Amino acid sequence: MVNLKPWKKTTIGAQVTLQRGIDITKAEQRHGSVPVISSGGVSSYHDQAAVNGPGVILGRKGVVGSVYYCPVDYWPHDTTLWVKDFHGNEPRFVYYFFKNYAPELARLDVGSANPTLNRNHVHPKKTLWPPLSEQHAIARVLSSLDDKVELNRRMNTTLEAMAQAIFKSWFVDFDPVRAKMEGREPAGMDAETAALFPDGFERMDGQEVPEGWKIGSLTTVVEVLGGGTPKTTVDEYWDGQIPWFSVVDAPNLSDVFVIDTEKKITEFGLNNSSAQILPVGTTIITARGTVGKIALVAVPMAMNQSCYGLSGKDGYGPFFTYFLTRDAVSILKQNTHGSVFDTITRQTLNDAHVIIPTKGACGAFEKQVEHLLKRIESNLFESRTLAALRDTLLPKLISGEVRVSSELKKSK
Repeated sequence: MVNLKPWKKTTIGAQVTLQRGIDITKAEQRHGSVPVISSGGVSSYHDQAAVNGPGVILGRKGVVGSVYYCPVDYWPHDTTLWVKDFHGNEPRFVYYFFKNYAPELARLDVGSANPTLNRNHVHPKKTLWPPLSEQHAIARVLSSLDDKVELNRRMNTTLEAMAQAIFKSWFVDFDPVRAKMEGREPAGMDAETAALFPDGFERMDGQEVPEGWKIGSLTTVVEVLGGGTPKTTVDEYWDGQIPWFSVVDAPNLSDVFVIDTEKKITEFGLNNSSAQILPVGTTIITARGTVGKIALVAVPMAMNQSCYGLSGKDGYGPFFTYFLTRDAVSILKQNTHGSVFDTITRQTLNDAHVIIPTKGACGAFEKQVEHLLKRIESNLFESRTLAALRDTLLPKLISGEVRVSSELKKSK
């Protein structure tokens, strides 16, 4: 049995004082850098803080059970509860305590039509509470994992921006072509790669296009794949091992890849629907309702029928296909069909015309950005592993089932 001395039996209200957030409308907000935190997270920014950071914020209305940590001064929205007094406790520990307590917070919902959390129902709840030295140690263990996940996120943003900048320079602004026209060597490009670009333009369909390149349908360079949904009433089709992509799984643009999905199907479900396994490197685009969300497949997966898979044809690789599709999203959105839902159809994809470089230039682009995209992918898998470790450790550390070492308690 774990010895929890000198942990003490107490109540949440004896350790932290919660306060209802402060109302502020969009009209009252002014441009600034102070985060306004609502029950759904950072909702906007203002030029004035209402509370000094660091802070811990709980969803009070609308989203009950959400928990946020803010290291800087902030404005807690009326839809939240915020920690007004930490009573000398470690703020990061308090944050992790409430993260672990989130399911119980959700069960304390007192709303009828709209979920609502009452602080007077939280304060009396009994709990075990560690001494300050152990709070610091627990916070260090968990925050080290979260900090690495955040570092990976920022790194991915930078890496994606670099890859996007290369695509734009080569295939949108045509910088290598313009440099050669002016008798300059294309910046940051070796002679072998520079030789793949022409030194002039020609007019084609009213546009200026590098010599030897073409204008054609998006489907000239990509194969279009369809998706499907197994019957939701058949249990044997669901909760399997095959990732099944829908719009909720679309990653942030900076993450590029989708490495997991909210729902999974079985082999039985796959074989009894129009769903098919998409190979790694396929670009997925959402095509109905919420259109234009894209992702690059990092593991074999299926997708629903509201999406298309786009696979580059011979000589046009997966990274070029992804960025070409991303660049064409605005055109696709302008030409959606449907009276109730915006819909990208196969005809929409066929009617979307893009500038098509030579296969040589596209191949050089694949090589140029491969290390950037592979690092993004690696970071995503690492972050998933770190998040899983954090989620495993969180309840064990907060409950005292796993104790931190005495050395870590002493360290600062």
